[in-house]
Amino acid sequence: MANPHPIQRLAEERFFHQKDAVKSGIQGALVGGGAGLLFSAVQNSLAKHNVGAWGVFTRTGGTIASFTAITTIYSFSKDAAANLREKDDSLNTAIGSFLGGASLGLRTGRMPRILGYGAAFAVVMTAFDYTGGSLRGTRTEVPGMDEYERKEYLRRNRRRPIDETITDIGEGRGIEPSGYEERRRERLKEKYGVEIKPVSTLAE
Repeated sequence: MANPHPIQRLAEERFFHQKDAVKSGIQGALVGGGAGLLFSAVQNSLAKHNVGAWGVFTRTGGTIASFTAITTIYSFSKDAAANLREKDDSLNTAIGSFLGGASLGLRTGRMPRILGYGAAFAVVMTAFDYTGGSLRGTRTEVPGMDEYERKEYLRRNRRRPIDETITDIGEGRGIEPSGYEERRRERLKEKYGVEIKPVSTLAE
């Protein structure tokens, strides 16, 4: 029996590779810090009193700290959980998002809010990850297969034979498969009794 394609084998076996949790945490801090800086600048610009450009850090700097903490803890704990469990699934996202959401509730100092923020963030992120992690739908990835090979396999796997397509839509209207001219002349002869001789394009 021929070996199944990597996409077909993916449902049967999952490969796990160790992740760099520290690197992920640093990247999360940069992304979260940038997003927090943007939101802080918007808050500062909407202030009724002129607090100056440094108000981004002095007046609404807590926004930057919150965004940075959430994304850093989420990214680090998600990959750390994956390394400890040696599995790459939605449970890692649930762990990371719960801890990241809980860090947002630490500012209040109340345990119900800490648990509530963590649970809400975990539900949203886990559902998003479980359904494919993309607004475009589930995207199957295979280790060792680049995007070009994946699309080529899917294109060949879903391609219909040209004969079936022509049977469904019919000939003519710019669709001229092999032998179209001969069949067209036969149809014209049967319907109108006119025999059309093919014209050679070569000069005699």
